Amino acid sequence: MNNDGCEKPIRVPTAPFRPGEKAFFTKWDFEPGDLDYLDPVTTTASDTKSHAVGLIRVLNDDGSRSGGWDPDLESHEMLKGLEHMVRLRIFDDRMMKMQRTGKLSFYMRSLGEEAVAIAQTMALKEQDWIFPTYRQPGAQFVRGRDMVSMICHCIGNVEDNVKGRQMPVHYTYRDGRYISVSSPVGTQFSQAVGVAMASAYKERDEVTITWIGDGASAEGDYHYALNFASVYRPPVILNVVNNQWAISTHANLASGSNTFADRGLAYNVPSLRVDGNDFLALYSVTRWARERASAGKGATHIEVLTYRAGAHSSSDDPSRYRPSDEPDSWPGGDPIYRLKDHLIKEGMWSEDQHKAMEESIDEEVMKAYKEAVKFGDLAEGPYPSTDTIFTEVYSEVPWHLKEQWDEMRQNGGD
Repeated sequence: MNNDGCEKPIRVPTAPFRPGEKAFFTKWDFEPGDLDYLDPVTTTASDTKSHAVGLIRVLNDDGSRSGGWDPDLESHEMLKGLEHMVRLRIFDDRMMKMQRTGKLSFYMRSLGEEAVAIAQTMALKEQDWIFPTYRQPGAQFVRGRDMVSMICHCIGNVEDNVKGRQMPVHYTYRDGRYISVSSPVGTQFSQAVGVAMASAYKERDEVTITWIGDGASAEGDYHYALNFASVYRPPVILNVVNNQWAISTHANLASGSNTFADRGLAYNVPSLRVDGNDFLALYSVTRWARERASAGKGATHIEVLTYRAGAHSSSDDPSRYRPSDEPDSWPGGDPIYRLKDHLIKEGMWSEDQHKAMEESIDEEVMKAYKEAVKFGDLAEGPYPSTDTIFTEVYSEVPWHLKEQWDEMRQNGGD
């Protein structure tokens, strides 16, 4: 209220908790059986209204699974998903330790979000295109990328497959159809829709998947992509990863809608909201969206409700803007523990097997790092040649760049 007793002309949302306060999230009211499974081919945007404001879940709090969205995966598929998630978490932990000791310049973890890219990529087909953000490196493990290659990129040595043109963790993996991560956030959304349109034009059974953060969804690229997806109906899966924080900006500053999912309804795009820490629910909605896209029915818009449990990056200190106990208060739990607990409950796994897997993967990561530094390290190099400023950009180098290239060499460039 202002001094005249009238409401203020502008509302500026604030984060629900700040440092020094105790974080408290109420337990979710959403249960696995609340939302019916929909036919992916006949479903329209209006049919998904309740799914855009509710929450699709499969895993119960007690470790069991239920509901119409249960993908009914075989045990070996779930165990492979668990292995990929554990591998990503251990890889992230090791890379962060290396960054803190000066062996890497910069790093970003996926702590608490491991299920997102891994479950969703596992639900796709090998020919499908991946347009990630920096929080979906786990898709590369699903697509079979060598860990040594990933570390060489982060170090920026001579075996960096992008030859120093990108920051660390801005991966690209051509063989896995994993398109380069972009530092300017949001650009991948429009690009993904364009590739999906090309696939449709060429009549190929290819689906494109992409992700955007809750903060970046306030940018124009998000709306451009949704509008093109609505008009041209290309085979694309558009994910908004609502992990509650865009660096230090809370998600409530990114949208005035009740959920991020329901914004897709205004574009007449079927929209779903899914528990992003539930591996099985993520797999199910992605498989659903792919089936719909492959049938020529167009895009699906998905809000992935999750929580960024760690810092935004190695340069961030979350204690400056949120309570230290906030990650522990998140009602969605931990994606790795939730799938592990389910597998143990079903008699498919054990704590001893899990511990053995963690130890084995940790050895795998350290072995990969030792192999990667044989090609150079951050402190001593060798680094990619300066010639790479000019190579692999044009099939034939234009005359004006050739002049600059020659001048660089004459002045001591290698």
